[in-house]
Amino acid sequence: MPLIAAPVIVPPDTGEPPAGGGGGGIVLPDLGRATVTYYDPAGGVWPLTTRALGWFTLAEGVSGLGAAPYELTTDPRPRGGARLRHAQALARSIVWPIQVRGDTHLEFVTRWRQLATAFTRTLRDGPGVLEIARPGGTRRQIQVYYQEGWEGRGAAGSGWITDAAVMTLLCEDPYWVDPEPVVVHREQASSGSFFTPYPTVSSSQVLGATTVTNPGDVVVWPTWTITGPASLITFTVTRDTVSQSFTLNPTAVGHGNLLPGEKVTVSTDPPQVRYQDGSNWVGALNWPSATLWGLEPGDNAVTFTLSGAGIGSAVDLAFYPRYETA
Repeated sequence: MPLIAAPVIVPPDTGEPPAGGGGGGIVLPDLGRATVTYYDPAGGVWPLTTRALGWFTLAEGVSGLGAAPYELTTDPRPRGGARLRHAQALARSIVWPIQVRGDTHLEFVTRWRQLATAFTRTLRDGPGVLEIARPGGTRRQIQVYYQEGWEGRGAAGSGWITDAAVMTLLCEDPYWVDPEPVVVHREQASSGSFFTPYPTVSSSQVLGATTVTNPGDVVVWPTWTITGPASLITFTVTRDTVSQSFTLNPTAVGHGNLLPGEKVTVSTDPPQVRYQDGSNWVGALNWPSATLWGLEPGDNAVTFTLSGAGIGSAVDLAFYPRYETA
């Protein structure tokens, strides 16, 4: 998420409720009351549901917050109809109307220009982030690019101290993301025998055999961080008795076993393996049989197996749940 930086504006205490009335936020079609914030790629934070700032969302006209659009590939059935072969999620378009006001023409123009820059700079500096927060504390975000629509109404009297724009925002990834990651940590603790008062470490260790729950609506692609000591690390997921796995072998890139405290990070989408100094270790995976699997919605039976594990050996899994709707 972008850092909070100028132009952050603290609204004065006017006693005026936010757009939509009530105790905060606006009432979005089919979604209820929410608080909306836009983070531009330069770090600017733009609340979009507080009327006292001089701009606010017009709830009537907001669209594109529902389920992602899909393209369906079908095959004809011999006896009529069709059979679904594949469903491909498409880019999403969000329509977002905003009204801008000012006490003077200069104040209005300044706000109008600042907001225009905040959205259009996504075409030069990378995507912005639209965040919708609910009264219960949950938040969902989506990356957006400005596409079109920052134009005034062109009606008589508009453009002097008030005007409205109806933007279309393009979302390359159509799914909404929880900004708080789900993290699973497994670490090898010290071990010993009740009969022998000396530390003992096995040559291999099933560090984690657990159920990882994906609370989202669609597949997520986790990131793994492995901390040595370890000589060979295998990650396996089992669904309906069918297993997928990949193995990291540090010796395959000429490094040798991971020493205590050394770290390697494996990203599954896009596929990427990085040693702690940033060097590329993608060759350490057991290609071509390696499958960098994702986590399906619901429960996933996951196992991390480390050879050469010892005290301090650890595996961390992290992912951000993804959702169809805001």
